Amino acid sequence: MHISHNMHSEAAPLVAIFGCGNPLLGDDGFGPAVVGQLASAGLPPTVRLIDAGTAIREYLLDYLLEPALRPALVVIVDAEPGEGAGIGRVRRRVPAELPARKIHDFSLHQFPTVNLLRELEAATGIEVVLLLAGIDGPAALCAEGLSPPVRAAVDEACAQIVELVAPFVALEASAP
Repeated sequence: MHISHNMHSEAAPLVAIFGCGNPLLGDDGFGPAVVGQLASAGLPPTVRLIDAGTAIREYLLDYLLEPALRPALVVIVDAEPGEGAGIGRVRRRVPAELPARKIHDFSLHQFPTVNLLRELEAATGIEVVLLLAGIDGPAALCAEGLSPPVRAAVDEACAQIVELVAPFVALEASAP
């Protein structure tokens, strides 16, 4: 269900954290694993956790189209397949740092387009941060469960997210 389907029942969050990926494809399930672990972290209701699976583009388009739903910060947690990513290494990136990627070919790993992320920032003022964990290429994805290095990266990503949302949690606590 997309964000706009809930617009009458929920207020816009200050922070939206998206876990992207497919847990049935091994390390590609990194994003959902992080969101699952954060669900027990006691974050306030103004920090929304969303297991977006492989459908994040539609959620981000909702933010472009519906100003009342926009958070101040969007955190996208995903796996980063490819050589040089360093298996289990978590990197914090912003859309401007990402290379353009072709997305129209069939792929098991569909990352939101860099153009969409850049447009989201420019058109809405939403801060977009990506936490990407390095994984092996697609051939190594076809196994359920995370590899030990990527499983360890879940804790690191959760710690970075708690740090990222701290100013927004403090802002919420100081509101009358």
